[in-house]
Amino acid sequence: MPTVQVGDLKDDDFLLDVREDDEWQAGHAEGALHIPLSEFTARYGELTEAAPQDGRINVICRSGGRSAQVTMYLVQQGIDAVNVDGGMQAWSAAGRAVVTDDGLPGHVL
Repeated sequence: MPTVQVGDLKDDDFLLDVREDDEWQAGHAEGALHIPLSEFTARYGELTEAAPQDGRINVICRSGGRSAQVTMYLVQQGIDAVNVDGGMQAWSAAGRAVVTDDGLPGHVL
């Protein structure tokens, strides 16, 4: 399973958040694309439109389990994707910003 540590991510790296709506609304990484795991297959086209053509997709969830599933699927499709080790819990613990849709400080559910 290809993985990346939160500390190795740059501010402009593409981030796909696969948590569910309530988790996203509580707080997420600014600029991330949100496609919940439960809707991923139906909304896959949104990812292919938004993702950089020659860049890596960094997949994140709460702790790394759901994002691992999506990462493996993407890799099987020939897409350069990695699982963010520790998920949003590690993101928050590393002091990275967690915001709401309004840009206010958020938290990880």
